[in-house]
Amino acid sequence: MSSFSSTAGNGVTFSIATWNINSVRLRIDLVGRFLEDQRPDVLCLQETKCPDAQFPHGEFRKRGYEHIAINGQKGYHGVAIVSRLPIVEAAPRDFCAKGDSRHIRVKLGGAADGVDIHNFYVPAGGDEPDPAINDKFAHKLAFVDEMAHWFGREKVAAGRAILVGDLNIAPLEHDVWSHRALIGVVSHTPVEVEKLGRAQAAGPWVDALRRFVPADQKLYTWWSYRSPDWAKADKGRRLDHVWVSPALADKVKAMRVVRDARGWTRPSDHAPVIVELAL
Repeated sequence: MSSFSSTAGNGVTFSIATWNINSVRLRIDLVGRFLEDQRPDVLCLQETKCPDAQFPHGEFRKRGYEHIAINGQKGYHGVAIVSRLPIVEAAPRDFCAKGDSRHIRVKLGGAADGVDIHNFYVPAGGDEPDPAINDKFAHKLAFVDEMAHWFGREKVAAGRAILVGDLNIAPLEHDVWSHRALIGVVSHTPVEVEKLGRAQAAGPWVDALRRFVPADQKLYTWWSYRSPDWAKADKGRRLDHVWVSPALADKVKAMRVVRDARGWTRPSDHAPVIVELAL
């Protein structure tokens, strides 16, 4: 079963899902199963690991997701947005001048007319949390700094906007299975948490998931492949996020982490997250 939380809301119900799929072609059957089970209006994928020319458009279109925006590259990274609603604009942004496929923005039409969606895949950062000796960690910190600068300069969250994705940072104490054990581990270090907080404040963005699960309660979206019995051990982290602009904060009416998907055959190590809004 999915974990599910909701609150009352009025208006047209709109649902958006985010999922680090860890290769869209390898796990297209799992994506299809998820779409048939959950039917979100929009699905944002990260780590598609697929060049644009090889993206499996047909698998989405036959399930009713006819509107597709992709920013992919061979073997690494990659983001995609598939939608049952019209996409009227689509554009990627290159962060840190790396040429990596880590962001795409769309503007929706139809029932969600004018809503901007930003899909991010923030660098993981490697294993050593020291930018002086780990270029991957230095890149991660620079990436999040650039997010914060861009959000503030361009007023990215000024209208009706939603930011989703694998941000690869678990910012709160109960976003990890053990704050004490992981405070020195990449994804939960104080410098990462501080920089992600600055990026959120620069929007400003509202943490949609924590509107339903209080900060003093555990909330995870990722469980390591290294754990032989991940469900029983439950040593998770919340690396996947949904943020909404202030204009949409009171429109968020439900969220759920589809934890079951982590237990499917040959799964991603991330579970999908769904947020529903009353637009």
